[in-house]
Amino acid sequence: MTASDIPTGLPPRLRAIVEEFRAADRAEKLELLLEYSDRLPPLPAQWRSNRAAMEQVHECATPVFAAVESHEGHLTFHIDVAEESPTVRGYAALLREGLEGATPETVLAIPGDFFYAMGLQQVLSPQRLNGISYLLAYLKRLATRELAKQGKAS
Repeated sequence: MTASDIPTGLPPRLRAIVEEFRAADRAEKLELLLEYSDRLPPLPAQWRSNRAAMEQVHECATPVFAAVESHEGHLTFHIDVAEESPTVRGYAALLREGLEGATPETVLAIPGDFFYAMGLQQVLSPQRLNGISYLLAYLKRLATRELAKQGKAS
C-alpha cells in the first residue's frame, strides 16, 4: 500500500480518521495523535478490576491491554495504555474510536498496514508502526473470538 491509497472497506469512523490524518501536515499529524491520546477513555469498572481477563499485547514495548464486548454483533474495544505513553495511547484511541460499533467481519477485513495511508510513517519510528500492527492483530484476534461465539467462525 502506498501513502496515497486509502484502503477500501474501512469502517466509516476509521476512514474519517485516516482522512483527517491525511489532510494534516507532518507536525499536525503528531499533534493529532497526541490529541487522540487524551481521548482514550478509562476502562469500565469490570475491566479495571479484572485486567487479567484482558489480552496483553506482548509485542508492544509499552504495556497494552485489550478486551472486547459485543452488542448485537457490533463490537466495542476497551484498551488500556499508561498515560506516560502518549504515542501508544494515541493510536490505541484512534483504533478504538475508528472500530467502535464495527462488526467482527469488518474488523477482520482491515489491512494490517492501513496506517500508511495516514502518513504516520512520517512521524513514528518503525518500532511504533509495528506497535500499531500488533495492536490491530490483537483486536482482530478478539473479533475472531466474537465470531466463534456467534457461530460464524469456520
